[in-house]
Amino acid sequence: MVWQETTLGTLLRIKHGFAFRGEFFRDTGPAILLTPGNFKAEGGLKLKGDKEKYYVGPIPDEFVLAEGDMIVAMTDLTQNAPILGSAAIVPESGRFLHNQRLGKVVDVNSRLATREFVYYLFNSEAVRAQIRATATGATVRHTAPERIYSVRVALPPLPVQRRIASILSAYDDLIENCERRIRVLDEMARSLYREWFMNYRYPGHESVPLVDSPMGRIPKGWEVTSASTALEINPRVKVPRTGELPFVPMGSLSNDSMVISDIETRDRPSGSKFQNNDTLFARITPCLENGKTGFVQFLPDDESAACGSTEFIVLRGRSVPPQFVYCLARSPEFRDHAIKSMTGATGRQRVQEACFDRYFLAQPPAALLERFEEITKPMFTLVQTLHTRVANLRQTRDLLLPRLLSGQLSVEEVE
Repeated sequence: MVWQETTLGTLLRIKHGFAFRGEFFRDTGPAILLTPGNFKAEGGLKLKGDKEKYYVGPIPDEFVLAEGDMIVAMTDLTQNAPILGSAAIVPESGRFLHNQRLGKVVDVNSRLATREFVYYLFNSEAVRAQIRATATGATVRHTAPERIYSVRVALPPLPVQRRIASILSAYDDLIENCERRIRVLDEMARSLYREWFMNYRYPGHESVPLVDSPMGRIPKGWEVTSASTALEINPRVKVPRTGELPFVPMGSLSNDSMVISDIETRDRPSGSKFQNNDTLFARITPCLENGKTGFVQFLPDDESAACGSTEFIVLRGRSVPPQFVYCLARSPEFRDHAIKSMTGATGRQRVQEACFDRYFLAQPPAALLERFEEITKPMFTLVQTLHTRVANLRQTRDLLLPRLLSGQLSVEEVE
């Protein structure tokens, strides 16, 4: 079957968004204003929890996005965050707004089989490289619809387009399913922690009376202790003086999950030092406020060590299990206490380790902690397994995408 050489301008149009006014931005609201910061480098949207831009001003109907709309980032975040040309498909109607730094793909003609094929076409490196070449600007680069129209593509016949989209969509569906399961498992562990150790509704709680304590009413037999007593803060870890080690930069931590991704390798790295089952807690603003926290379980064994950003505080359980430590570090009460201890210049404030001497928790009996670990440890292990699976699926998809879209690999060769 013959592939046709053409340009994007012969296949579709791109519509600029609206210049929404900053005076109407809020922390909450009825609609989220999408920006280039909401795009993943490989394509697709990422929402940032409580750090979204909400808009409460008058909104022209034509700039309210609908489910299935395809949008393209026309501005890079920085030179080190190349999302220019990244495309995403809107997942929900009426919730997202189309601002001026994004293009909306419209008037797609009949030579393109599906929106999914268009999505993968934009997210292919061959197209993204050409879009980047059209951009102007010294620091933050920007392109425009008229420049994107000049991008050249090889267009396969419609049946091949459908098959390419089907193959790549299958990988993305598997990735999305794994990521959804990761979020559910993380939330299950944290919910169980809150129910048992904050609300005191643990197995057998009905028969245990509450007694007075410096923290208020707590279950009889529980002990009030400081976080610095229950945990080791920045425990000593020996690392080899020479050779390469895994290195975790701040960007590898998630805002809302235990997963640690994009781990680097560095020769003789310095910084924080940690091992499997340690929790990494961001000490600096705004990373702490954004929720950056990770649970280390990527090392080959419990004797191995890794290094990371100097802006991590490493937390390890003394009298509580590792899963308890992570859930504690994710709790709003613990984080708020740490945030209030911050000192330093505006924009570079850091948590003071002494603050953990003043944070008190009700420590349960050992048997209940052991039961919590029995339940949550398999959840944490499964999260790491799913994260590894996601990485493998992404790698395979990213290998297939350019080969399928260039015709180097026939769709008949892919199961």
